[in-house]
Amino acid sequence: MIPVAEFKQFTEQQPAFKVLKPWWDVLAEYLTVAMLMIGVFGCTLQVTQDKIICLPNHEPQENLSEAPCQQLLPRRSPEQMGALQEVKGLKNNLDLQQYSFINQLCYETALHWYAKYFPYLVVIHTLIFMVCTSFWFKFPGTSSKIEHFISILGKCFDSPWTTRALSEVSGENQKGPAAAGRASATIVATAGAAPGKAGEGEKEKVLAEPEKVVTEPPVVTLLDKKEGEQAKALFEKVKKFRVHVEEGDILYTMYIRQTVLKVCKFLAILVYNLVYVEKISFLVACRVETSEVTGYASFCCNHTKAHLFSKLAFCYISFVCIYGLTCIYTLYWLFHRPLKEYSFRSVREETGMGDIPDVKNDFAFMLHLIDQYDSLYSKRFAVFLSEVSESRLKQLNLNHEWTPEKLRQKLQRNAAGRLELALCMLPGLPDTIFELSEVESLRLEAICDITFPPGLSQLVHLQELSLLHSPTRLPFSLQVFLRDHLKVMRVKCEELREVPLWVFGLRGLEELHLEGLFPQELARAATLESLRELKQLKVLSLRSNAGKVPASVTDVAGHLQRLSLHNDGARLVALNSLKKLAALRELELVACGLERIPHAVFSLGALQELDLKDNHLRSIEEILSFQHCRKLVTLRLWHNQIAYVPEHVRKLRSLEQLYLSYNKLETLPSQLGLCSGLRLLDVSHNGLHSLPPEVGLLQNLQHLALSYNALEALPDELFFCRKLRTLLLGDNQLSQLSPHVGALRALSRLELKGNRLEALPEELGNCGGLKKAGLLVEDTLYQGLPAEVRDKMEEE
Repeated sequence: MIPVAEFKQFTEQQPAFKVLKPWWDVLAEYLTVAMLMIGVFGCTLQVTQDKIICLPNHEPQENLSEAPCQQLLPRRSPEQMGALQEVKGLKNNLDLQQYSFINQLCYETALHWYAKYFPYLVVIHTLIFMVCTSFWFKFPGTSSKIEHFISILGKCFDSPWTTRALSEVSGENQKGPAAAGRASATIVATAGAAPGKAGEGEKEKVLAEPEKVVTEPPVVTLLDKKEGEQAKALFEKVKKFRVHVEEGDILYTMYIRQTVLKVCKFLAILVYNLVYVEKISFLVACRVETSEVTGYASFCCNHTKAHLFSKLAFCYISFVCIYGLTCIYTLYWLFHRPLKEYSFRSVREETGMGDIPDVKNDFAFMLHLIDQYDSLYSKRFAVFLSEVSESRLKQLNLNHEWTPEKLRQKLQRNAAGRLELALCMLPGLPDTIFELSEVESLRLEAICDITFPPGLSQLVHLQELSLLHSPTRLPFSLQVFLRDHLKVMRVKCEELREVPLWVFGLRGLEELHLEGLFPQELARAATLESLRELKQLKVLSLRSNAGKVPASVTDVAGHLQRLSLHNDGARLVALNSLKKLAALRELELVACGLERIPHAVFSLGALQELDLKDNHLRSIEEILSFQHCRKLVTLRLWHNQIAYVPEHVRKLRSLEQLYLSYNKLETLPSQLGLCSGLRLLDVSHNGLHSLPPEVGLLQNLQHLALSYNALEALPDELFFCRKLRTLLLGDNQLSQLSPHVGALRALSRLELKGNRLEALPEELGNCGGLKKAGLLVEDTLYQGLPAEVRDKMEEE
């Protein structure tokens, strides 16, 4: 006998593939096994037993063609039969070899081919059915997708996060350990049950299926770090797999093709079997020209297995009919509904996760097949398609990673003296942040899709919030909290229209710093949201590419004290609206492409500081108009292309700080000495060759920066500035330092590196405030000082 197990290789599949086999495929598989057994049984009989047995026919030759085999048997009357009772049979005078020869010859020539090859045909057709059924599991283009899907499906089904997500989102996670244990233990058993019946059947299910209480965790608790990372990796796999599978429909097409092929095969088998099944006959007439060998030309043969084969044939045809009906039903299932689309509507309604997306193409087709096996698989798989579920998992992992103790280690004082917590490039916002009630400043950078939870209200000392490339949603209930607490708000984004609207409703805000670009088509208009609600705003900083000062700035004209516009080189044209800022004290127009000092600035009577850094100023003749700004004390004209300072700079007698570094100055006017209020003068990084002696008139000067120029000597009058504390002379061409430097008793910082000095005057010892740390000079020059001078400088 040929064991059926030998044919296992034709249908061998991974056990996990059973989830993609609907009931009709399972039924068809059993039918093919039954048909295969019929074929194997018939083949075994063919091989092990005699096929046909023949006897010579004694009738005359002329009657052979007119009578069938059963009619050629000798007929005798009852009287003849009684008279011949002693006769045992007709003598044929044939030996065993002749009988064997006749049997084989008649089997090949007289027996119908269907009767001869019936069992082999059954085996062949059954193997074809098996191949058609499992072909899509073996074909390279489909098997890889199926294996990947089954692998992900199994991990999603068994993931602890699936149970937790379904329990939390759908409200099945009850409070208390006992209720949580029941929910987790029966989540598989009760999936899909009506909420009203869940409580009634819970006890009965636990009693009837105690093994589920053992396999499921007794309490839905926090996932450990490893489980959280595994669930996070599953979300990424599902995303990539969905994108890959939804691109085509090869699985759907392959399944249809193999089903159509099985239907065609079924029809062909059914037709020819019904036609030829009657050819299986017990008696077969055989006429062969063997009279010279055997003495007979006509034989009557018995097909020994005809009776059994006819029964097997009818049984086989019955199985084929049932198999064909399943194939026809499969075609009906494939075409009567859109299997290339799959809706999770019922899952969304049952679980409450309304963001689960519908899928299409091969992804949808496999989920339809899964539903035929067990719809619970698609429900648990849907958890990993939900962004809500993914965000909850990220939040859980964040809370594991960023404990309150770890966050407290990152607390630092910022430039404003506030206790600041800075977080950068996190996948979300840890809930543990809101346990640090002492935080005064929160800085969030490159954190995507932040939604502040109600726990934000626990930060009772929060005064400053920075959102740098961190899109944020704020529930309405928390806007009141931030409006009452926030004093400083910083927002940085790609485009200013991405700034959250709730920012412009923070009435208690004192400082607002915005950074982002206007779209090219809107840059000239530079439209910004209304600032009318910001009743207490004192500082406004805007870094963008605006073509003019935003009109909404005038909404806070009555109380705005500091305005900073940083344009990154884009030309700022319309500045007339600045005239309305009557209370403005500080104005920064940085990198605004200005070629002249804006006339609107001269109307700002309260202005105290003006910064025009990094523009294209060549001439500052308008500096005379600054005499109208009687409160102006700081003027920064650095990083421009100014070639000279006009003589009427002398009119700025109230000026205390003047920055002219990084320009193209070669000389300074002597009238600069008449700016008697000047305390700081920075003319470093220019091309100065000398200083006017009138610089000695600056009796209030405390800081003088002359580094990176071409000075060869210093006027002795410079050392009349007895209040000078900082003198920066590095990287010039000085060959000596005047002994009069000893008159600068308040000097505490002196930079001399990068000059041509050969020695330092010993009068440096008279500078009582100058220590070694404040003297920046080459070591050789320092060692050249007298020992007592060095000792004095090195004293604490």
